[in-house]
Amino acid sequence: MPTYTLTVFNQKGEKLLDETFEAENENEAKKIGTEKLREHNYLETTHRCTSSSGKLILFHR
Repeated sequence: MPTYTLTVFNQKGEKLLDETFEAENENEAKKIGTEKLREHNYLETTHRCTSSSGKLILFHR
């Protein structure tokens, strides 16, 4: 199963969250990533979610 990494940054560029999870596909990874952001109240904070191959799945600046 593919691995995805969700990273959240503050305005100074410091990591607030750096979490790895598995998902069946990119669509599932987007759903899981969005839910994790919602849980931590980071939906409007700068974040990215990438696949283990380096593909950008989610991004918010």
